[in-house]
Amino acid sequence: MQSIALVLHVILSVGVIGLVLIQHGKGADAGAAFGSGASATVFGAKGSASFLTRTTTILAALFFATSLFLFYMAAHRDSAVRSVTDAPGLIEDVVPAAPPEVSDLPGGVETDVPAADGATSTESDLPAPAE
Repeated sequence: MQSIALVLHVILSVGVIGLVLIQHGKGADAGAAFGSGASATVFGAKGSASFLTRTTTILAALFFATSLFLFYMAAHRDSAVRSVTDAPGLIEDVVPAAPPEVSDLPGGVETDVPAADGATSTESDLPAPAE
């Protein structure tokens, strides 16, 4: 039911946007004095204002009604899942392996790395600063 209301809501929103874009603004009536008023004769002598305004009002009222219905449906769900994080996962809870210890030295240099001659290199292998 909620998905049908959502599809109807989207269709109504596109309809309202289209009707608003089709309508003439208040300044468009000034163009009728210069000969461009003949294009509105399809809808009668009064023009398209009353037809488009009435249709826009009806579609806007239906849009608001579907908005309230969708709000009501979202607020009164009966399922226990209230969030995406509450939904059960597809994979069982597996404890991830502990990450390797990260060195504080720049470049990810580890302190106990075997040297080329087989001995372990430590900070004591570094030359002492000159005094």
